[in-house]
Amino acid sequence: MSGDGRADLTELWQQRWPGCPPVEYKLRGPYRDVWVRFHSLPDSKRYAEDESECTVVLERYNTVLDELFAGADVYVITPLWTTEAEVPPSQAVTGYWQSLLVEDDPDPAFRTYCHLFVARRPWRRGCIDDLLRDIADDKVAGVLITDTRLLRIHHPYDGGADAFLATSEERDRVRERHADWLSRHPLGL
Repeated sequence: MSGDGRADLTELWQQRWPGCPPVEYKLRGPYRDVWVRFHSLPDSKRYAEDESECTVVLERYNTVLDELFAGADVYVITPLWTTEAEVPPSQAVTGYWQSLLVEDDPDPAFRTYCHLFVARRPWRRGCIDDLLRDIADDKVAGVLITDTRLLRIHHPYDGGADAFLATSEERDRVRERHADWLSRHPLGL
């Protein structure tokens, strides 16, 4: 991503999701009115134990992703968490977007930085299944998938996915379509 592209994306993020960095766990609080969580397996089971359950996990991820992004380009935003302010040279690859100080601490050894990388791609069902498998197996965490206008965000995690929609009405429609995938927890977790 070029310098201008990074600046444009940062400005667009700040317009659409003001006061919140592009870090998955920070979105739910301020944007609860457009948030819904779906579980990946029946009865809120967290991890697939065999290939048939893995198929269910991928089917649920891709079904919601299709509803949000079919026919559009998406940004796949991947974080790298470190205690260093600079991107490690071994990770300085194309697609670097920005680095954020996420957890400040007076002791520099305990500060946490999130380095974000972005890839733009046309969305098609199954196009990131390898990444989704790694997320479901807890090998990768913190990925955000969004349309290029940043109107909708899909955050897959091991056990499910958080979706942030453009409006609370859109959130309600998506939630109703997949009511069987919702948590029974009173807060939707």
